[in-house]
Amino acid sequence: MTQSYDDLYWSSNDGLRLHARDHAPAAGQSPRGTVVCIPGLTRNAADFDALAETLTAVGWRVLAVDLRGRAGSARAPDPRSYNPRTYADDMVALLRSQNIAKAVFIGTSLGVLVTITLASRAPELIAAAVLNDAGPKVPREALARIGKYAGKPLPPMDLDQAAAYAESIGKASFPRFTAEDWRAMASRSFRQRDDGLLELDYDPAIIRTTRPWVLWLLRPVLWRAVRGLTSRVPVLVVRGALSDILPADVAQQMAATSPNASLVVVPDVGHAPTLSEPEAHDAILTLLGRLQ
Repeated sequence: MTQSYDDLYWSSNDGLRLHARDHAPAAGQSPRGTVVCIPGLTRNAADFDALAETLTAVGWRVLAVDLRGRAGSARAPDPRSYNPRTYADDMVALLRSQNIAKAVFIGTSLGVLVTITLASRAPELIAAAVLNDAGPKVPREALARIGKYAGKPLPPMDLDQAAAYAESIGKASFPRFTAEDWRAMASRSFRQRDDGLLELDYDPAIIRTTRPWVLWLLRPVLWRAVRGLTSRVPVLVVRGALSDILPADVAQQMAATSPNASLVVVPDVGHAPTLSEPEAHDAILTLLGRLQ
């Protein structure tokens, strides 16, 4: 596949070189604004390639970021900086570096926590938001499930082995995935070493500051941030129907915080929807249409 983006680099407040995939609006399209896409805990900018193709076709610039410690972004010398507040500050630095006054934010999983943290720290930067399959309350059992594999060392492997690994930890969330889908997910999650073998494309230390009890204590703060966000701008909550990270009642409560908020449920998908599903795809385009 031909690369459809430019590599964009910017500096964090603490001097890290950070990376995003910069997808420009399609030729002939009048620029409509900027969308910033923030991935999940162990994921990276590649997860948004398909969505970016859709959004650039209708005139949006899409900046899909690698959070610090992932893929093309530098690893932090101090693992304590792997937290939503620092990630939010990194998003502020990104917009400042590009002279962007306001953007639409699309966050998946951890990207949701980053988005609502940003909403509490710099609300003027957010024109609208998509909160994909996470919220202020995450069941401890779901966090424990992720903790069983995230950050755990893996031996170098080939693509078939990496695809098998991806399927082993994700089959419950994507029961309709084919063998080719798992190979594609592995290609987005692993990077190639000099010897041709693959390794996970993130710093294992990112897990150290992701503790269930911390999220539990932050629930009141996060709920206030969600209510503040939905009171100001259009917000779309996306939930995978099989998700254990975003329970149905929490998703409904988030959507009920304001008339500005809405909910879409993606069938036959767990944590987290890829956003290329028709239900999510159409709802995002509808949200963006409200901004015109």
